[in-house]
Amino acid sequence: MCDKVTPTWYEAFKIQGKRLVKLSNRETTTDVILIGAGIMSATLGTLLKELVPEWEMTVFEKLAKAGEESSNEWNNAGTGHSALCELNYTVEQPDGSIDISKAIKINEQFQVSTQFWSYLVNNHLISRPQDFIMPLPHMSLVHGEQNINFLKKRFAALSNNPLFQGMEFSDDPEKLKEWVPLIMEDRTSDEPIAATRIDTGTDVNFGALTRKLFDHLENQQVDINYEHDVQDIKRTSDDLWEVKVRNLKSGAVERHTAKFVFIGAGGGSLHLLQKSGIPEGKHIGGFPVSGLFMVCNNPDVIEKHHAKVYGKAKVGAPPMSVPHLDTRYIDNKKSLLFGPFAGFSPKFLKNGSMLDLFTSIKPDNLFTMLAAGAKEMTLTKYLIQQVMLSKEQRMEELRQFIPNAKSEDWDIVVAGQRVQVIKDTESGGKGTLQFGTEVVTAADGSIAALLGASPGASTSVHVMLDVLKKCFPQHMNEWEAKIKEMIPSYGQSLIENPDLLQEIHAFTAQTLGLSQRTDESSPTEEVAEKEPAIH
Repeated sequence: MCDKVTPTWYEAFKIQGKRLVKLSNRETTTDVILIGAGIMSATLGTLLKELVPEWEMTVFEKLAKAGEESSNEWNNAGTGHSALCELNYTVEQPDGSIDISKAIKINEQFQVSTQFWSYLVNNHLISRPQDFIMPLPHMSLVHGEQNINFLKKRFAALSNNPLFQGMEFSDDPEKLKEWVPLIMEDRTSDEPIAATRIDTGTDVNFGALTRKLFDHLENQQVDINYEHDVQDIKRTSDDLWEVKVRNLKSGAVERHTAKFVFIGAGGGSLHLLQKSGIPEGKHIGGFPVSGLFMVCNNPDVIEKHHAKVYGKAKVGAPPMSVPHLDTRYIDNKKSLLFGPFAGFSPKFLKNGSMLDLFTSIKPDNLFTMLAAGAKEMTLTKYLIQQVMLSKEQRMEELRQFIPNAKSEDWDIVVAGQRVQVIKDTESGGKGTLQFGTEVVTAADGSIAALLGASPGASTSVHVMLDVLKKCFPQHMNEWEAKIKEMIPSYGQSLIENPDLLQEIHAFTAQTLGLSQRTDESSPTEEVAEKEPAIH
């Protein structure tokens, strides 16, 4: 990856939105092509339409609707990750101290997302924020003295930070009964238990948000093409990017050219990055991880729980397999999910091919992939064990959270696929498995691809701002004022500006309606529009 870009790459092209249409096959030339109709493409497209509304934009999505793969709410595409409760973002060091740097980074990035969403709501570009974001306490829950000592140290480190103000700790069973009655009900074990709780957490439905953003882009005359499968990407002789697309309804093969291409196709991004042939895409592989969730079907049980509760991952488990019992708002009703249970499938997408993993292996990444396979035997063994679990064995894991859970109250839902990046690093050596989100950008900034997984969707605005910086550095000065209008904290550290942080919290809570809703509020209730606290 390279942050520098040839200053004249964009200005060199004078073609502005010519569209040549054939009766059988279609050819277009446009400014921007977005591949994949998920939260990342939706966010980047919305940012660009605010910054340069005159640029023409085309979107290609293989499925029939927006947000149907990684961004779909049933595929667990991040649910408001802001490091308030995820224990894997706070690591205990050899000296016993707790490193909270990653938690701070992720929390600040989530604040960027809520500011941008507030801007969109306040300017009537999207409506009804209660359709995609709801207030919800975030909790961390642990068992045993050793884990409780870790949680106490984590609480001490975080609670002194302005970003985590209001966090509480308790190992008192009576207090825990108030916080999580369903978890404490009929609990007979003498093993000590403790939790932290912070009431400023949220539940975010990224499927609903993605659909809102694409509805907005369609209203802005963005050319959105569903059931169009991108099959190839190559550089033309005049340094444009040509995208070969198959119309899945007609079977016609179309060719579209653009000055800038963003590959936001979830697990499908790696194959397309490889097809582009850019040097920055070499020596990168992908490791797919699938998942399952238990979903409660008993309304009485669902109503007893109101929080997002995270535990500790098992030894050898990937970070996306941290067990959690989540209240979620899906299809405008309260739901309760437990999981995820990890698994393995060679598919890179839920709607992908069983050959995805094998076709991603190229001569340039073969040794990287082999090295990762040798290093990750513990992970492979864990995934195989997870695949072999019966429903009753999964229920036994759930009963560590809900002691009296009944099998008939829970159904199994298959979640989405996640493809973890494998690459060579100086610190980790050859074939290192990366847990996170990564942007790969061509040296001239004309094409970018998003790879990886968690925290993903929750930090989508920050990640797409990073894409803008890398791909359009020559425009950033002229765009800065508009970016600050959309994201008031842009370019500033919220930790170093606690007054600004308080204003941001008040602004986003008011605009997104979070401060008006209580535990009993319904996502279908209207939220009164009010003037924002800051501009």
